[in-house]
Amino acid sequence: MNAILPTSPGLNKAAPHVVLPAKGPLLSRSGWSAFMVALIVVCAVAPVLNLWVPEGSAWHMSTYVVALLGKIMCYAICALAMDLIWGYTGILSLGHGVFFAIGGYVMGMYLMRQIGLDGNYKSDLPDFMVFLDWKTLPWHWTFSGSFVATLILIVLVPAVVSFVFGYFAFRSRIKGVYFSIITQALTFAAMLLFFRNETGFGGNNGFTDFKRILDMPLATPNMRMLLFVITGLTLLGFFMFSKWLVHSKFGRVLQAIRDAETRVMFSGYNPLGYKLTIWVISAIMCGVAGALYVPQVGIINPGEMSPANSIEIAIWAAVGGRATLIGPIIGAFIVNGAKSWLTVAYPEFWLYFLGTLFIAVTLFLPNGVVGLVKKLRERKIT
Repeated sequence: MNAILPTSPGLNKAAPHVVLPAKGPLLSRSGWSAFMVALIVVCAVAPVLNLWVPEGSAWHMSTYVVALLGKIMCYAICALAMDLIWGYTGILSLGHGVFFAIGGYVMGMYLMRQIGLDGNYKSDLPDFMVFLDWKTLPWHWTFSGSFVATLILIVLVPAVVSFVFGYFAFRSRIKGVYFSIITQALTFAAMLLFFRNETGFGGNNGFTDFKRILDMPLATPNMRMLLFVITGLTLLGFFMFSKWLVHSKFGRVLQAIRDAETRVMFSGYNPLGYKLTIWVISAIMCGVAGALYVPQVGIINPGEMSPANSIEIAIWAAVGGRATLIGPIIGAFIVNGAKSWLTVAYPEFWLYFLGTLFIAVTLFLPNGVVGLVKKLRERKIT
């Protein structure tokens, strides 16, 4: 005979509904205004000042400034990628320089093929291959003559490398300082590999002496400005994509993993897929940045894979402010702008300045420049 359990009045009440916070706009009104200003500066103001304003004018933007800003915007994309993986997911990578260099090498291979018979040896092979007595292109140069294939490989190669490494690292639940050390070892091993002449990547000299892209000369003001505009639009596009990503359900899970990964697992989520996805996205962003960097700077060599370069990417994010998206971009401009000035004015003090800056930010500005600005605003309001 089934027993009838007594019920209390409280059990008959409807369970309270959990009201989730309403999803806010992608950008605030001031944010959209700043975005539109940046868009106008990149697409209209900079081209006019560089191409149309005479060189003798005080308003003229020199070719040096165009190249410098284009290079820093590539670095800003890397800093933004670092913010996604470190600021929003809590995974400090000290090896993102390898993905930046991989994208650069893929673009560099295409640019080397574009030299054609204009090289010193008048051969279809790149000059360094003729010098090393190579008879044919290596297998990994197969698609380097196609621009479309190059664009695909710029995304695909960093994605595959990062997926393979990330899958085994995250599946083994390697985290914290151990993960940072392993990523640093990864970029150091890659640098040593690319230094070898037999790998077909130009050895310690890398790739240089580029002449054309899509059969159009690289060393012209119009082409430099076109690359500048494309880089600026790519940076703004990645910023909007990152903004959308971190405000989505996927982004909220990433932040939960950063704050309490064990609780996320108890809630029924598998962190592996989320961490691996954002890791691959971050690597692709760095690869694209590297591909945009090479035609503007004119060289790519294994030095771009040095552990110091990867550490600098983390410094840009820390200086600007982690988990803010705009902060790492600001940090990349501040640090690299200071670097460009100090390496000319006081070259022997640059590394001391960088180390002092990182220590000062860690001790006194844990939330970076953006965090400092927010504090000052709050003080004014109160």
